[in-house]
Parts: sequence; structure tokens; C-alpha cells
Amino acid sequence: RRVDHVYFLESGIVSLRIVAPEGLLETAITGYRGAVGIPFLLGGSIPTQQSIVLFSGNSLRIRSDDLRRVMREYPDVLERLLRYAQALNVHSTQAALCGARHELMPRLACWLCLAADAIDGDVLPVTHDYLSMALAMRRAGVTEALLRFEELGLIRKMRGVLQINDHRGLQQKACGCYSVISGAYAQAENAAGYRLDDFLGRPLSRA
Repeated sequence: RRVDHVYFLESGIVSLRIVAPEGLLETAITGYRGAVGIPFLLGGSIPTQQSIVLFSGNSLRIRSDDLRRVMREYPDVLERLLRYAQALNVHSTQAALCGARHELMPRLACWLCLAADAIDGDVLPVTHDYLSMALAMRRAGVTEALLRFEELGLIRKMRGVLQINDHRGLQQKACGCYSVISGAYAQAENAAGYRLDDFLGRPLSRA
């Protein structure tokens, strides 16, 4: 469908996926510092990915046409959004490399660290089944890796919820993709930014 709105997340996580007849592939996750509906920035009006709410939360939205006008009138806004789009592209391409080259435990640690960053918190309402789907790995392998992380004191598993107890330790178990992806977002956030509703004649509507 045509992208009518862009959503700026205040909380929660959205999973970005490519869907094919054989299944689906999660290419990135985005949270409070991210946006959904960015493809039009690159000149398109039809999204190339499916966006699914993974953890519920709040977002602010703006009509695509209004955001285009803001970007024309205020180049600083355009620059900041393009930097975010570039970081998201790094996330997607690095995730593809990660899936092809890295073992389950480092990939799982990377995903958990990125998810914790996306919600800026320690508690992830995520199931073994979802992690298995997101990482394209057998559920038994995911369960075994989580048990190992729990034995090391890095996480604590509860029914439908996973709590991270040792961020630094989990980051050390993650593959190098975590530092590449988190570094790309950090670089994008260093750009000078403005609240979009400062430039519009009205506040953004809450989704």
C-alpha cells in the first residue's frame, strides 16, 4: 500500500520483514529512536518491507505529504532523516550478513542487545518461538542458547518474558554485528535534530 504516514516511535518495537512465499526474514527492529515508513525518503511511495508491531507502545505520526514539505523547507530535518535511513540500511545489510556467517549464540546475543537498546530497558516480552523465527533457527537451538546465557547470569527467563541482567556481559557474547549496527545508529543520532512539530503548523497526531 501507499505510505500515507510516517510513524516515529516513542516506545515499543516494530519488526521490519521481507515476506516471500517460502517464509519471512526479519531485516531489522526499530524502537524509540526509530521511524516506520521511511522508504519514501528514497523516492518510493510503496514500502518494500512489512512492518509488524512486536512489542506494543506509542508513536507519533505525520502525513507523508506534510513530512515531504517539512524536508523541502528545512534541510536539517532532511539530513537527519537521511542519516537515520542510512543507519537502518546498515542494520538490514549487516543482519543479512550475520544470518549467513555467524553462529546461533552470537547472533542471539546480538539480537537481544539490539532489542534492549530499542526499548531502552531490560525486560523483553519475547518468546522462544519468535526468536527462532527471527533468527531462522531451530527452536531447540534457541532454547539451549538461552539456557546457557541464564547459567552465565546474563539473562533470566520467565514465561513469555526475558530479562537481561548483565548488558555488558551479553554484549561480549554478541558477534561484531552489534557494534556495527549500534555504532551506525549512534552516528546518526549525533546529527543535530529538531522536533518535527516545531516546523509544522500543528502538533503531530498520536497514533
